[in-house]
Amino acid sequence: MSTAVEAAEKRVTWAELYFDLVFVFAITQVSALLHHRHDLVGLAEALVVFVPVYWCWVGTTVQANIRDVDNPRDRLGILLVGLGGLFMALAVPGAYGRRGLLLGVAYWLARLVLLLLVARLPGVWRGPYGVAVLVSGPLLVAGGLLPDGPRLALWSLAALCDLAAPLVFRRRLAVVAYHPAHMPERFALFLLVALGESVVGIGGPAAAARLDAAELAAVAAAFTISAGLWWQYFVYAADAMRHAVETADSRRDVIRRIFQYGHLALAAGVIGVAVGFEETVADPGEALGAGSVALLYGGCGLYLLTFGYTRWMMFRRVAVTRLVAAALVLALLPAMVRLPALVVLVVLAVLLVALNAVEHVRVARAAAGAAREIAAEEPVAAPADRSVGGPV
Repeated sequence: MSTAVEAAEKRVTWAELYFDLVFVFAITQVSALLHHRHDLVGLAEALVVFVPVYWCWVGTTVQANIRDVDNPRDRLGILLVGLGGLFMALAVPGAYGRRGLLLGVAYWLARLVLLLLVARLPGVWRGPYGVAVLVSGPLLVAGGLLPDGPRLALWSLAALCDLAAPLVFRRRLAVVAYHPAHMPERFALFLLVALGESVVGIGGPAAAARLDAAELAAVAAAFTISAGLWWQYFVYAADAMRHAVETADSRRDVIRRIFQYGHLALAAGVIGVAVGFEETVADPGEALGAGSVALLYGGCGLYLLTFGYTRWMMFRRVAVTRLVAAALVLALLPAMVRLPALVVLVVLAVLLVALNAVEHVRVARAAAGAAREIAAEEPVAAPADRSVGGPV
């Protein structure tokens, strides 16, 4: 990609935004599957189904990043992939029943469309797009023809093949020119879609409830949790991630580690929290089972731990406050099992509010320190109204 092209701000197209609407529905379907079964097998089943849904979205985002897709051919291609994503979403509730074959075929066809869209790129078959068409797609189709146990095993292998492809073909992907602004925006939008599911997890059960004082308090606490998760990413992390992409020596590595892998964990954590909300808001006085608490607190813990991973990968710095908060959330998990749902929600909400307050103080102090350093280095005659910026 030339310097002139990089200097231009690549915008997300309307076709991409419309495409995202399909994945709003897909995430809702994955949440419903996880809501149906909370044990370890249920978690594995939901994750194995979520990976191809997410990877289909990632493949579309990457091809829209490295090419100009604002033309009739690519718009139609994106819409066809969206249709495949819709079929996948429809298959999710019965993925381990009669709709397993539909999920596999829909994924395979969507990845074939994506491969055709980027077919002009040299060596595209020997990369993640080729792996999806030649390996993981056929594995998903074959798994859809098998009983539940073998199906889960074969689909797990397909998910591992997709996730491993960027690592296996790391050197080949080094020649790909990624646009630094478009990619962070797209993944932020995907996370926003996942956070939207948490709002649905609050509002859906509450709308059918009596809405007495306890239930309204539970709604307020749950929304505070959702807003706290949003704040952690969009106030403290989003700009830092964009800065990391723009300044990285290897954009390929940042995109793979931070966006493709890191956001998979972030979205999975949010989905866990969203499903936990469905179990708590409607019956705030009832004690939760271990599965519901694990989804709520475990999802929040995974979300915060992932920021520890992303910060280290971006800047080789430890996200102390978030790691401490994650450890505290996970440590409290066993104690929350027998408490009323409202107490469980309020405790988690207070922890997230406290974490964001601490982060705010640290950021403000860092900005003040940077301003003092700039002022000390400037000549006496220099203007006093210098702004201080930069990612958190």
